[in-house]
Amino acid sequence: MELKEYLKVIEKFVKEYLENAHQDRYVLGLSGGVDSTLVAAICRNAVGKDRLTCIAMPIESHPDDLNDAKEVAKELDLELLVIDGTEIYHQAVKEFENIGVELDRSTKANLKVRIRMILLYAYAQKHRGLVIGTDNADERYTGYFTKYGDGGVDVLPIVHLLKREVVEGCKIYGVNKRLAERTPTAGLFEGQTDETEMGITYQDLDDFLLGKEINEKSKERIEYLHRISEHKRVEIPTPEAFKRD
Repeated sequence: MELKEYLKVIEKFVKEYLENAHQDRYVLGLSGGVDSTLVAAICRNAVGKDRLTCIAMPIESHPDDLNDAKEVAKELDLELLVIDGTEIYHQAVKEFENIGVELDRSTKANLKVRIRMILLYAYAQKHRGLVIGTDNADERYTGYFTKYGDGGVDVLPIVHLLKREVVEGCKIYGVNKRLAERTPTAGLFEGQTDETEMGITYQDLDDFLLGKEINEKSKERIEYLHRISEHKRVEIPTPEAFKRD
């Protein structure tokens, strides 16, 4: 199946899922990155722009992130709400400092992502919506998502697409090349990029998932990330059922 054809399969899935859930809209965190851009384009085609709410949450992120999110919204003719969240984040960090706990950079980054999740779900509950996720196949396999953060969603439409397919998908929907090929980053701290944080390139990761040969160091890194993130992909573990007399 060609990618263009598969995108239509996703659109059908997205449309039917919302209808079957008896909800009114999808709520999407739009970052200006390629993954959320593709999901926005899919949703617009699937359910219409009036049933999609895009929200930018630039918690201490680079100004370019919000500017790119606004550009994506303009290109796709979508309304964009901005909920900053920075004050909430700083207050949370302060609460930990008040009890003598200093959060490290990684914990602070995940805190930002989880605050974004809370904001999306608050809006979704108020407006009978479902939170739609943006994780792709690479992120899902390596666990490169925050548990109960960007991983806390109701549906994952592009989870079977490789990163290169996400980029190509954006181009199919007519997104300009600069946005489609933007360096992947969650904008969580200065200089942060996905590839630097994972320790592998998306090219190697895509090739690995396609069963192609890659260098041994990258292969070991990918397998390690997959192994330590397994808890993110399984249902919440429970003990055996209580057998009452």
